Parts: sequence; C-alpha cells; structure tokens
Amino acid sequence: MTLPLALPAALGHELTDKRIAILREIGVCGSISQAARAVGVSYKAAWQAVDTLTNLARVPLVARAVGGAGGGGASLTSAGRELLAAADAMAQARGAVIADWQARPYTGQALARLAVRTSMRNQLPCVVQRLEALGPIVRVHLTLEVPQTAQADSRSELGGHKDAAAWPSLTSRITRESAELLGLAAGQAVQALCKATAVRVLRAATGGEVVRSGACALQAKAVRVVRGQLGDEVAAELWGSAPWGLQMVGFAAPGSGLRAGSRVVLELEENAVVLVQA
Repeated sequence: MTLPLALPAALGHELTDKRIAILREIGVCGSISQAARAVGVSYKAAWQAVDTLTNLARVPLVARAVGGAGGGGASLTSAGRELLAAADAMAQARGAVIADWQARPYTGQALARLAVRTSMRNQLPCVVQRLEALGPIVRVHLTLEVPQTAQADSRSELGGHKDAAAWPSLTSRITRESAELLGLAAGQAVQALCKATAVRVLRAATGGEVVRSGACALQAKAVRVVRGQLGDEVAAELWGSAPWGLQMVGFAAPGSGLRAGSRVVLELEENAVVLVQA
C-alpha cells in the first residue's frame, strides 16, 4: 500500500532552515555529498536533514543508488518532488501575505513568529551573540530581544545586583549538525522555546542564586501563581521586558509560598532550550 505524503507535518514549520534547500540540491545534482557542499553543511548534517524530513513526511523522499562508477548517488522520489513543489507554493503564498501586511506596525514580525505551532509554552524572541563549539556540541549564547531602553530600566530597578549587567541572556546546547542546518551566526534572530515543566522557579535570594552547572538563570517577578500538589505553577515577567511583558511559565516546589510580586529566579537546563529561526 502506498502511503500518502504528509505535507502538513513536513512543511508545518517556517522554511528558513536548510532542509528544503538540501532536498532541492539532491534533485539537481543527484548526490548527497554535492548537495551538502552546495548548501554549506557537512555530509552528516545533510543526511540528518533528509532523515528528519522523511520522518515528518512519513514516506521516502530520497532514493539511494549503491555502488557504481561514481560510488553511488541519490535521487528524489515522486514524493520528494511533490514536497518541493508544495514548499515553493507555500513560500510564494506566505511571501505575498507578508508583503501585504509588513507595512503595518509590528505585523510582519508577529506573522513570522506565529508560523511555528508547538506545545512549548515558553517562546522568547532572541538574538544569537556567539557560538561556542565543544566537539560535536555547540553552545549558542543568546540575549533576549528587548529594546536597550527597557534593559537600562531593568538594571536601574535591579539596583546593585551583580548579574544586572549581564541580563537578559540564556544558552542553548545543540548538536553541530543542528547549528549548521539552521545556519546560526552572531546577530541572527531566533526563537528560544522551552517546556514549562523544564523551568524550575526559585525564590530570589538576597545574594543571588547559585546556578547549577549547565543551567541558565533569568531574573523575574511572579505575576500569577497556581497552587498544586505536584508543584506550584508560576507565570513570571522577565526583568527588563516591561512594557512588552515577556513572560515565562515554570514550576516551583509544592507549597513554595510564592505569590504575585515575588522576586524569583527561573532556572532551566541548556539542553532544554530549543531554537527556531525567527
């Protein structure tokens, strides 16, 4: 039985990473290695892109030829060609919509960020500051996309806190292949996503919190607390985000005693931060 191509799953996200470009180059040159060179990623990253798209599409997109004078090759299946045609149509339609609305204040950015549908409640606009390569892992250092005037106001409000000058920032730990496929570089706009259950909410201590190794910490103010037997759900506004109201949701220990207005620290592991191109 021939399975249908799952277009919504394969094209459910914004097409700004390099997966579609890799698939397109395979169709042009008939080689995974040549496609990788053309797009500017490693051979391993190219295969990761093909595997990910195949998983999402639920049908084979690339047919591999083993052996031969040229050492084998690859070609697109009919489903792969159909996926590329759909990607082109979606890009054209989306471009037309954004062109129609981008002249209106804030609309263009909002449309781009709403393109991603996910169960992750924490979604923050960020800018890549630098990439730190650690073998097969890359630590992506980020700052939250907050206007400089707001950052200055927050530092004033924080007084002499030793971390005030460094706020707001967080780090994401991803594979080198993922960094290549996203084409990450300093100054690039991205979205940082994190599950609420991965955010640990702590009461802010006078002398500052000691953050666990491999974790990030953001200073915030609780705006809503919902008590629960398994933990108190806390919605907190990040310092420096007013009046834009950037918020994160996390969980404190049961019976935390936190309430609206409490100063808190939001702690999350670096490997819990997922990146999406904005």
